[in-house]
Amino acid sequence: MLYAVILAGGKGERFWPYSRQKCPKQFLKLMGSRSMLQQTVDRLCGLVEVQETFVITGLEYLELVREQLPELPPENIISEPVGRDTAAAVGLGALYVSRRSADGVMLVLPADHYIRDEESFRWALSAAGAAAARGEHLVTLGIQPNRPETGYGYIKQGSLHDTYASVTAYFVEKFTEKPGFQEAMKYLASGEYLWNSGMFIWRVDLIRSLINELLPELDYGLHNIEKALDRNALDEVKEIYPGLPKISIDYGIMEKAGNVLVIPGDFGWDDVGSWTALGRHYDVDEQNNVVDARGVFLDTNDCLISSSKAVATLGVDNLIVVDNEDSILVCHKDRAQEIKEVVQALKNAGYGELI
Repeated sequence: MLYAVILAGGKGERFWPYSRQKCPKQFLKLMGSRSMLQQTVDRLCGLVEVQETFVITGLEYLELVREQLPELPPENIISEPVGRDTAAAVGLGALYVSRRSADGVMLVLPADHYIRDEESFRWALSAAGAAAARGEHLVTLGIQPNRPETGYGYIKQGSLHDTYASVTAYFVEKFTEKPGFQEAMKYLASGEYLWNSGMFIWRVDLIRSLINELLPELDYGLHNIEKALDRNALDEVKEIYPGLPKISIDYGIMEKAGNVLVIPGDFGWDDVGSWTALGRHYDVDEQNNVVDARGVFLDTNDCLISSSKAVATLGVDNLIVVDNEDSILVCHKDRAQEIKEVVQALKNAGYGELI
């Protein structure tokens, strides 16, 4: 059986000023009439039963998840006392899946991705589930690159492994960090590299075994949490969890394991990690601007402008201009990945109420 574990604890700081600590981007309706979290659950319809879908989120977002996903059983909404990166979150999710099935197949999905072709996405996930069900391999979805993207990690595709329902799986030769532009150009030209989507599929007993082998400190903490859950001692979980090692599942497991498969996907994926990413999915005007505002935009090119107020621009290029009631962001597009630094600077300057 398939189980979904959706990771919904991020802060979404690169989407400031829309994304705030009280309501980060996964809970916002950035693309469509449903929030990104709701869309993540929606697109699993027909593949994973809602009763077998878990959401892992921060303690401060528990009520937001309940409000946005009232169909989810309350016990399937799992709160982290503090964020300890994705390895801990995945391990926690594995504990809950194990309580339903010792050999269930676990889909790990971030809550803030955009998928254009949902039918193709479900087909790829179904094939990945079939590959993972044998219990021998970790499986990830890789995305066919269409530009020299420097904001993503990459996966080098190795030799053919097998085919599942006409979907081909390959061995992973290696994972690479986010490259510089020239290296990304080489990756694109080679045809051997895929974007690392951050979506993982595996049998729950296999991932728990690998956590035990490769992250023993995390494994020890998770075993103590499991014992506390068996006694319904949630206060003990709150005491143990902050002591878990802070490491990503990519660094801690995926890059070390030798039994990883990748299924290439071409279903219109984007991790929507910044304002520039969001702009890729909106119509542009004759000057290549994405505009969600009233106003006039004179001699304005390649800008993203979003505001509830009237806006006038003159003689500007490659800017992000975003207004959100009490705050305005003006940022060069090339610096969009650095908006986290703006958030930290606001905090340091005493503007905590704005973040």
